Amino acid sequence: MVYCLMEVSLAIRYWQFKKQESNRSTPHLETVKTPEEYPFVTVQLPIFNEMYVVERLIDAIAAFNYPKDRFEIQVLDDSTDETIEISRAKVAEYQAKGYQISLHHRTDRTGYKAGALQAATQSAKGEFIAIFDADFIPKSNFLLQTLYYFTDPKIGVVQTRWEHLNKNYSLLTKVQAFFLDAHFTIEQTGRNVSGYFINFNGTAGVWRKKTIEEAGGWQADTLTEDLDLSYRAQLKGWRFKYLEEIGSPSELPADMRAFKSQQFRWIKGGAETAKKLIPSIARAELPVSIKLNAFSHLLSSSVYIIIFMTLVLSVPLLLVKNMFIETEYIHYGSLFFVSNIAVAFVYYISTHYRESDRKNRFLYFMYMLPLFLIITMGLSLHNALAALRGYWGEQTPFIRTPKFNLLNNKDNWKNKKYTHKKIDWMTMLEGLVALYFLSAIFYSIWIMDLTLTPIYLLAFLGFVSTFSYSIRHTKMSN
Repeated sequence: MVYCLMEVSLAIRYWQFKKQESNRSTPHLETVKTPEEYPFVTVQLPIFNEMYVVERLIDAIAAFNYPKDRFEIQVLDDSTDETIEISRAKVAEYQAKGYQISLHHRTDRTGYKAGALQAATQSAKGEFIAIFDADFIPKSNFLLQTLYYFTDPKIGVVQTRWEHLNKNYSLLTKVQAFFLDAHFTIEQTGRNVSGYFINFNGTAGVWRKKTIEEAGGWQADTLTEDLDLSYRAQLKGWRFKYLEEIGSPSELPADMRAFKSQQFRWIKGGAETAKKLIPSIARAELPVSIKLNAFSHLLSSSVYIIIFMTLVLSVPLLLVKNMFIETEYIHYGSLFFVSNIAVAFVYYISTHYRESDRKNRFLYFMYMLPLFLIITMGLSLHNALAALRGYWGEQTPFIRTPKFNLLNNKDNWKNKKYTHKKIDWMTMLEGLVALYFLSAIFYSIWIMDLTLTPIYLLAFLGFVSTFSYSIRHTKMSN
């Protein structure tokens, strides 16, 4: 509930900001500098086994509305499959057209994405470094829009909002877009305008090279090297600028197993970063409000542990109620209820502004919120274990999220490479947990105590959804 109330405070701050914000146009670098004065930029493209999307990424970067002699492209391709040959051919094609583009291929993958970025940054010629993951298709005026803000020498990073190329591909992608939009509206804007720390999202942003160097460079001791470097940079006094008005299109994972691997990396990496940096933040000479928000941000991985424990322990609570102890747990349930009301408020504000072109925004919100809560509960076991493994300090490899160039509903990822071919133990465990909550539903009806039945129903639907999606998508992959 405490975490949800912190989110509500960001939503209120975001709401206030949007009401005060005028319909201003996005400034461009060309309004303050001539093309001859444009800063030199390095664009880094970290890639690993992305044969379906690497060509469209390089094509999009080459289409930047920026002088050819003022930027270079580093294709950081550590692939072990056909992707490396596709990258090599694309690099040769654009070299022949006069672009400053180079291929950086490592065979040992030391440090994974962080290692690739750190190694390439040593040779980067740019004063500024833009980074794009393989699934992004940045717009041609990206550099002109973002570099304008570096005229302020205190700005170390400019981050843009993610847009979703395949938002309407499936129910799963719609749910992902629903909660990612809340992050890229409420959280990022709310924190930024409040003067709190925010994070570089790993892609679709620009770093001042000096900021990376002063913050200690890219480090591979967490799975979220972007979050880690962001906080270290801000602890050094650098300011970040978040631009909600600039969208960078990207592809959402359409496969439940791929979505889970992405969640694992974000959740476990967040826990690792919290463990690494919270002591430094606690000791830093920062306002209490900044520290509290940083703690809430970094510890957000723990929310899944709390959600799962609350769900699981509510069943034995039902069993012992008025049998071995006399208690009225409705008082404790009300905290859970308040938390859900807070969540609803946050996502309503996000939907109100992100879906401004939709005629029935409220109906869309009422449709998406229960689906979001169901999927969140269904992922609570998976994500809780990821967070615990992060806090425990277990070392795990960086597993990238595969993308399949799904630009419309006719595109298909069935039988393509990079999909999961076998059912894993986590999927089977989620199926057992679904049966656990189904039993709780029947028991609560049998004893005619329906106080917690709605929670059991949401939990059952959540776990049966993640279980069935995982089974179905695994079968589609074979």
